[in-house]
Amino acid sequence: MTLLDVSIVNVALPTLREGLQADDSDIQWIVAGYSLAFGVVLVPMGRLGDARSRRSVFMIGVALFTLASAAAGLAPNPTLISVARVIQGVGGGIITPQVSGFIQNLFRGRDRAKAFSIFGATIGLSTAAGPLLGGLLVALGGESFGWRLVFFVNVPIGIAVILVARKLLPADAPAKRGQSLDPVGVALFAAAVLLVLWPLVEGTQGAPLSSRPWWLLGVAVALGVAFLLWERSWGRRGKETLINLRLLKVPAYIFGLSLGTFYFAGFTAIFLIVTLYLQVGLHYSALQAGLTTTPFAVGAAVSALVSGRLVERFGRWLAVCGLVVVGGGLLAIDLLVPHLSGMVGLKLAPAFLVAGLGGGFVVTPNVTLTLAEVDPAEAGSGGGMLQTAQRVGSAIGVAVILAQFFATLGSTRGDYAEALSVALRTTVAAVGVALLFAVADLLRRTSHQRSPEPQHAAEEPAPRHAA
Repeated sequence: MTLLDVSIVNVALPTLREGLQADDSDIQWIVAGYSLAFGVVLVPMGRLGDARSRRSVFMIGVALFTLASAAAGLAPNPTLISVARVIQGVGGGIITPQVSGFIQNLFRGRDRAKAFSIFGATIGLSTAAGPLLGGLLVALGGESFGWRLVFFVNVPIGIAVILVARKLLPADAPAKRGQSLDPVGVALFAAAVLLVLWPLVEGTQGAPLSSRPWWLLGVAVALGVAFLLWERSWGRRGKETLINLRLLKVPAYIFGLSLGTFYFAGFTAIFLIVTLYLQVGLHYSALQAGLTTTPFAVGAAVSALVSGRLVERFGRWLAVCGLVVVGGGLLAIDLLVPHLSGMVGLKLAPAFLVAGLGGGFVVTPNVTLTLAEVDPAEAGSGGGMLQTAQRVGSAIGVAVILAQFFATLGSTRGDYAEALSVALRTTVAAVGVALLFAVADLLRRTSHQRSPEPQHAAEEPAPRHAA
């Protein structure tokens, strides 16, 4: 539900803009507000789930997300939709780290790998299926009401999730009692993430790069350093820190974090630029544009489920092979687009299917291997950090790739095929960087397999995947 909302709104933007007479700034905040809020609260809410009842925090997040969805659907003007989207993002940021935390706490060994495979399949399917579902809802509701259905669809789902959660999720005790959150750490981290995301998502509707407040990145770096120094000082006092700083010293976690950041930088932007190419360049309907990317969703869901059974045996090799396949599929699309005339969606389907199959072998193994050595007591914050890295990567991808897309349109006088081609090459480059991190981690793991590692009595008894 939360990840679906990242992409489902894209295909509804043209009708929303016309129905509410929204300008470029309004549309920009409707898209950006969700990601900004989502990224800011992920880690603090992951830590809150570690320190409090995870089920209670999860249900609060679902309730907030559901109410905000209803408010967005009822909003009479773009400003109120933007506010509702920000609240939606807060709800999504509360929910997401609790999910990875539940998996860490409730499963071990192969069962945990299977659970993460389902989680990975859900990530891939929801992100890629967003344009399709959005197109269906717009077609069902018509141009004047269809965009409202895009928001209303979350209401019955949210209510059902709350009812099921009350019945099935364990009323877990806090991992650590008597501990309070680190308010200074929360403020520093939230401010740093906000300032990183702000200039990257600002102006994604085509504003020139020079107009963005890039100086905020320098402030964000300073706040990030201050955050790490504060956390170290706070932990030395015996206080509860926002994140376990030892995670930043675990190679598997750092490699997985970096891989996820660059993969999502390319992955998220694919559907937006393809949607623009089809709807604006080729005058496809929202439903037709959504159907074009469906093979990616199908391939990603299938391979994610399969990879859950293979990750313990093959480890990082799955991600390496998956990234190669994703890159190959995207390059095939790049080569095909200039030579297509008519039935573009059908002709691109095999390449999208191939790319999706590769994507399923990236997300699930990366989540499993990255969090395999994280203490269950830190599962929420560890998962939150991973999700935050993916959100930051998504923001980078959308900002950079859209800037290239629109710049190419201007220089070629509206050649959408060329604009898509240039943007696709950038997505391939992002996937290539992710591949470098995957190969580096694979070499590190291979080297550790050849030399015996010391045994630590405090280590979790669950087997380590490909470690």
